[in-house]
Amino acid sequence: MKDFNEKFDALIEKYTELLIGETSSEMKDKVTKYVLYSYIAKSMPPLAKHWNSLYPEGKEEMKKLVQEIKTLNEDKKDS
Repeated sequence: MKDFNEKFDALIEKYTELLIGETSSEMKDKVTKYVLYSYIAKSMPPLAKHWNSLYPEGKEEMKKLVQEIKTLNEDKKDS
């Protein structure tokens, strides 16, 4: 399992690099949350809505995180 975790971490690191051009631990964590939330919102919208209503402060943090990643991605594309 350790081998798989290392390989999966390499996948996340490469995805983060390609998406925003940076691979710090903090950014990998943000990208992981961004991807997982996006997947949940698309595959189980009622769950995302429930979470958003249960944790409005979490919803606001997620909106900020999504905007940050989109901005970083656009900046990377422009450079």
